[in-house]
Amino acid sequence: MSRTHTSRRAFTSVVDGHVLPKVIQVGPNVYGAAFHLMKLLPAQFILTSAIETGELAEGTTVVETTSGTFGLGLAMVCRLKGIPLVLVGDPAIEPPLRRRLEALGARVSIVSGPELRTRGVQQARLDRVARIQARLGSYYTPGQYDNPLNPVSYGAVAELLLESMGTFDALVCPVGSGGSSSGIGSFLRALNPQLKLIGVDTPGSVLFGAPAGPRQLRGLGNGLVPPVLEHTLFDEIHWLDAGTAFTATRRLHAEHALYMGPTSGAAHHVASRYAEQHPELRVMALFPDEGHRYTNTVHNDVWLRRNGFLTPPPSAPRTLDHPVQAAGSWSRYAWQRRTRDEVVALAEGAVV
Repeated sequence: MSRTHTSRRAFTSVVDGHVLPKVIQVGPNVYGAAFHLMKLLPAQFILTSAIETGELAEGTTVVETTSGTFGLGLAMVCRLKGIPLVLVGDPAIEPPLRRRLEALGARVSIVSGPELRTRGVQQARLDRVARIQARLGSYYTPGQYDNPLNPVSYGAVAELLLESMGTFDALVCPVGSGGSSSGIGSFLRALNPQLKLIGVDTPGSVLFGAPAGPRQLRGLGNGLVPPVLEHTLFDEIHWLDAGTAFTATRRLHAEHALYMGPTSGAAHHVASRYAEQHPELRVMALFPDEGHRYTNTVHNDVWLRRNGFLTPPPSAPRTLDHPVQAAGSWSRYAWQRRTRDEVVALAEGAVV
């Protein structure tokens, strides 16, 4: 058996086996699509497409900005395909994750210090990517924030949800790059125009018109507005702070034995509340990644207590007149399938 054939078989068994989620019931009328690593799906799809079109040729280095999970997906695919990879991140990439990325062959460049303070996290990372690209003779950048293949890659998830569930009435999505929510949401909405799409963000994120600020809950929200995010798909938006998401993540594990990350906990929290309010509806939530990255933080009582994250979350969200008011533990806004510009223009009459 040739080495190429062996590598191809390994790629099929290791990566393809972890791409699609398992659909699990987590309440009388609420379900979760639990991924091993959700962003492995666009990583695989984008790189495979680039190889097929010739954009990613032999000897080309992949360069990408990431806060962790997309980078891990790229590292897995690049390792198995023998592609050199450079990842640009920030201190949100904890040492254990960095060691894992480097063990998979990725070179990791961490932006810190004055760059973050003056340019902001996302822009500072993009600036570093541009400098690395300028030094490379041949590079390919997947560009998860503006590559239309990011949302397109999630069509397979939408098909799986329909095969597993038939029809359902509401989809709750954590939003970061906007790829999964826009991709799955647009596919399902084309088949069911009445489907409710509910986005989950965090205070400090600018995705839906809230003011920029520090974000303790990483993997959720963004300091920039990615072009792949289709705002007109969303019916309502929720903002959860770190403590609320962490508590919900622990509850997801304690009650359903699902050991997930905090973006999954945030989605579960919102979906459970929406399902309680609408017992006649079937609600699906996306659980993007497993919790092993957070064993020493979110899933550690000592760490939670030391950082003040053991306060019980509110039982209901605060309803906002406008996203500029997004703050505190949990708030919601009726987005009503509008563009971001349309919503931002309403800010003048909102009471902050």
